Amino acid sequence: MSGVTTQWTDRPDAKTASGIRDLLERAASTDGVAPVSEQTVLSLTSSDPAVARHLLALREDVLVGYANLVPAHGDHPAMAEVAVDPPARGHGIGTDVVALALAAGGPGARVWAHGDRAPAKAVAARLGLRTARELWQMRRSLVTPELPELVVPDGTVLRTYAGPADDAELLRVNNAAFHWHPEQGGWTERDIEARRAESWFDPKGLFLAVDAADPGRVLGFHWTKVHYEQDPPIGEVYVVGIDPAAQGRGLGRLLTVAGLRHLRDSGRGEALLYTEADNTAAVRTYTRLGFAPAHIDVAYAVVAAE
Repeated sequence: MSGVTTQWTDRPDAKTASGIRDLLERAASTDGVAPVSEQTVLSLTSSDPAVARHLLALREDVLVGYANLVPAHGDHPAMAEVAVDPPARGHGIGTDVVALALAAGGPGARVWAHGDRAPAKAVAARLGLRTARELWQMRRSLVTPELPELVVPDGTVLRTYAGPADDAELLRVNNAAFHWHPEQGGWTERDIEARRAESWFDPKGLFLAVDAADPGRVLGFHWTKVHYEQDPPIGEVYVVGIDPAAQGRGLGRLLTVAGLRHLRDSGRGEALLYTEADNTAAVRTYTRLGFAPAHIDVAYAVVAAE
């Protein structure tokens, strides 16, 4: 990286964070896909290095590259996301930033390639990385085919989010349902508060299935989201979580359909969702609901030495 210096920080100052967001927006506009996840953007306001560390690539004090590194935790390896400012591409910055982030992440560290575009494949090939994980974005029209009718089973009450009083049960179900998931598992109250503060948050779009005999007990939830930055805005099946003790009761389908009908009735014409490619049960459920793969995000990792 001739003429480029790098530095790590646990929390970018306000000016640097603004510069990072601007770089990410330019990359998304050029590539047609966001280079990082929502979680990375939210981490720009955290000062906890356990949440994320930030690698800045600078040329004459101008930000030209960025990496976000979520440290390893539990059984989950470190995960990086990288972006290079479009005018600065073609000079090896991406390859070097990815290599630095993976080295800092330690054994098993991975890096996301959102959309798995040709430049990302080239970087992976140069660094000898392998595919460790695939995340599918699936989409369907909310106009055709017609959405299924909403049928609430006996013993279940379907309602929307009533406010922070629901948060403890939301967290319990979320962390039980996603204990295995490196990004979604292990949420805290701060994770819910941060998303509740986002401009897209709509309590009428957060659906809860509760036990009719014990209304304080959440059995599952579906958190919808609208991407107003897209034209036209598109809805998202943001998170569907089912209490493991309530599995097998059709709640995943019920909650998904409720959210899709809400998005349609709110004027959205299309919906997207993300699911692990190897989660065959989820892929089957969403396929039956009319979703089809739209693009693939790939997590690359260093090939372990034999």
